[in-house]
Amino acid sequence: MLWVKAFHILFVAAWFAGLFYLPRIYVNLAMETEAAATQRLLLMARKLYRFMTLLSVPAVVLGLMLWLHYGVGRGPGNGWMHAKLLIVLLILGYHHGCGRLLKKFEAGVNTRGHVFYRWFNEVPVILMTAAIVLVVVKPF
Repeated sequence: MLWVKAFHILFVAAWFAGLFYLPRIYVNLAMETEAAATQRLLLMARKLYRFMTLLSVPAVVLGLMLWLHYGVGRGPGNGWMHAKLLIVLLILGYHHGCGRLLKKFEAGVNTRGHVFYRWFNEVPVILMTAAIVLVVVKPF
């Protein structure tokens, strides 16, 4: 099970690299006025979104394998696992939201400015911090 845990951590880290970088591309897209640069940024965003979606699958599957193997989350003193699973659902929702925003950029109907995307870019940092604290500290 240690191999599963190692690869889970690897895929989560790689997935989060995309979750950290894609909104940064959105900041640049929201500020860009040149058509050629916009197309280049859209291409980068599309490729990154596809790749991070592929990375999310083994991250989630390996996490589920760990959860099922260890049987964590059942019984008293395992409230941290329920909270962490909620965080994982929020991360998946954020990932999906990134895809919806990409479609808006591709359609040319983005209505949000670069400041929104700068704040939006902080969400995965907060979610990852919460997940790590829950797993390591197990506060409840």
